[in-house]
Amino acid sequence: MLMVEGFKYCTRLCLSPQFYNLILSEKGARRPPENMEITNVMEYQEMAKQKLPKMIYDYYASGAEDQWTLKENRDAFSRILFRPRVLIDVSGIDMTTTVLGFKISMPIMIAPSAMQKMAHPDGEYATARAASAAGTIMTLSSFATSSVEEVASTGPGIRFFQLYVFKDRNVVAQLVKRAERAGFKAIVLTVDTPRLGRREADIKNRFTLPPHLTLKNFEGLDLGKLDKTDDSGLASYVAGQVDRTLSWKDVKWLQTITSLPILVKGVMTAEDARLAIQAGAAGIIVSNHGARQLDYVPATIMALEEVVKAVQGRLPVFLDGGVRRGTDVFKALALGASGILIGRPVLFSLAAEGEAGVKKVLQMLRDELELTMALCGCRSLKEITRNHVMTQWDCPRILPRL
Repeated sequence: MLMVEGFKYCTRLCLSPQFYNLILSEKGARRPPENMEITNVMEYQEMAKQKLPKMIYDYYASGAEDQWTLKENRDAFSRILFRPRVLIDVSGIDMTTTVLGFKISMPIMIAPSAMQKMAHPDGEYATARAASAAGTIMTLSSFATSSVEEVASTGPGIRFFQLYVFKDRNVVAQLVKRAERAGFKAIVLTVDTPRLGRREADIKNRFTLPPHLTLKNFEGLDLGKLDKTDDSGLASYVAGQVDRTLSWKDVKWLQTITSLPILVKGVMTAEDARLAIQAGAAGIIVSNHGARQLDYVPATIMALEEVVKAVQGRLPVFLDGGVRRGTDVFKALALGASGILIGRPVLFSLAAEGEAGVKKVLQMLRDELELTMALCGCRSLKEITRNHVMTQWDCPRILPRL
């Protein structure tokens, strides 16, 4: 019994991010020099922090309240370990997949992130071009600083449109129709924001959209002004316009105004997953809004398997939140995700190196996923199974009997 308890303790200690950070601090770790070659996605965050005004960096980087979930979104991945298989011919690795019938080069897509021209003058244009070059999907935020028409003008590509439901349903209908006309292929309905989470960094910074930028999808619509607030322009805007009465019946209502498939973004429980199926959703995105809404919810990777089991293969389940490595992508796929979406890595790389940075992030994650697949003995995404990972709740399976 003592040996078992000792094994548990040592495993927890060795996997602890605090333990790793302690080692770094003991060695007097330094930030990488600015001319150092970027070797992983995380390094872009420090570059972005150095380049961006504090108000903008904090808006992109911070989470809600105590930011426990923000940290947990990353830490939870470190508590999932691999069970690699060996002596398998992995000379050829196929990472292609389909999402809602659209073939993409890899199960790594771009999540909706607001106001990207705060990060770089090219903003959503750069992100759209990078996604297209990588052969994957970009999701455009309702609160973009480039309109659906402008993003469509960047050239071919598979693009989804993220939607909030506003009190004025005529506005919603206009946005959906414009996305359809611009060639967008799906609607990503965000459902976890009946009210905006308390983001204290934005309150302290009195966040407002810089005056030279506008929310392009709303130009010409009577939706109020961003500057009527005493804390955050965005908070005032969203709180005043997003419909707090939004319910599952509105998912059905959306289906009456568009033929586009609807992905429900913000599901974290089996109960809501089953309701999404009943409402006719085409897919689910397990998301906690980048830890920007309700603090102390689980990391999305911890909530994923519950949702996958509830769905029972009736529709695809995707994940966003905390993905920074190809190993993270593999773990999500092993736990049942059909693909993942990245948000902050796009914003930070965009701030650091523009379109080239976003391209590099997508390429680095692709290369890391390919390497992880090879070292785990998987030649295609279909060969990635639950047996390739072990989690905290698998302990009875992996601990020896004494």
